Amino acid sequence: MIYFIDGHFTRRDELRISIDDRGYYFGDGVYEVIKVYNDELFTLKEHFQRLFASAAKIKMTIPFSEQQLIDVAKELIKVNKISNGHIYMQVTRGSSPRTHHFPDPAVSAVVTAYAVEAERPVEDMENGVAVKSVDDIRWLRCDIKSLNLLGSVLAKQEAREAGCPEAILHRDGVVTEGSSTNMFGIKDGVVYTHPVSNLILEGITRHVVLDLCKDLEIPVVEEAFTLDEAFEMDEFFYTSTTAEVMPVTAIDGIAIGNGKRGRLTKKLQDAFSAKIPSPLKGSI
Repeated sequence: MIYFIDGHFTRRDELRISIDDRGYYFGDGVYEVIKVYNDELFTLKEHFQRLFASAAKIKMTIPFSEQQLIDVAKELIKVNKISNGHIYMQVTRGSSPRTHHFPDPAVSAVVTAYAVEAERPVEDMENGVAVKSVDDIRWLRCDIKSLNLLGSVLAKQEAREAGCPEAILHRDGVVTEGSSTNMFGIKDGVVYTHPVSNLILEGITRHVVLDLCKDLEIPVVEEAFTLDEAFEMDEFFYTSTTAEVMPVTAIDGIAIGNGKRGRLTKKLQDAFSAKIPSPLKGSI
């Protein structure tokens, strides 16, 4: 596999990352995951715009232009022969002796990236999955797609130990998002999701789904709802770059609706699939 690091393409056994990298010490950096369908990057502009926005929020300068990083991503797809999968790209503040404050004088940020093959989770998208509710113990800047993911890691592990692929996070009973996803409920034909704020990541797939709701004339209310209200939804789903539109059939062992993928969820899945570069592998 060919990787990109700090301006160069290299093989895994030739990778060299400093022990003084601030990503290693502090999680001082940001990242993006960009989906690849049929050799093409999906919603690439939106992902790279968010990467630069996240960097700006932590006062970090990325030493490459948006177009240069897009070119890097495309080259990784090509040299690694990725058909369907994703690009992972992260930027750390750079390598410097360990101090909590920013390096002074400043050092150059370090960009690393790789590409992997990964098929769509077709079976789960058809059958749906169960999720587990977990207290949202993360920091108060979840709008930044940062490397500080320990809260999400612990939530995901708690869900996994309960036999669920994802956690539904809540603060004092109010649903925020998932450990790595955005959460949506459907009640009486209306889609509900937490509004954009510092408590959630403004997901790219979230945006795509909200646009699809508009196209399909499905009413949307961007308003926080409680975990108790989540149990009473007719349908439920979550979204992410890799999960797409994933039906939730149960929360904490309690069936949502009839315990199967709902009609509007399926309609949104079909509309989402129609936006993806074809041909696609798998059917939902």
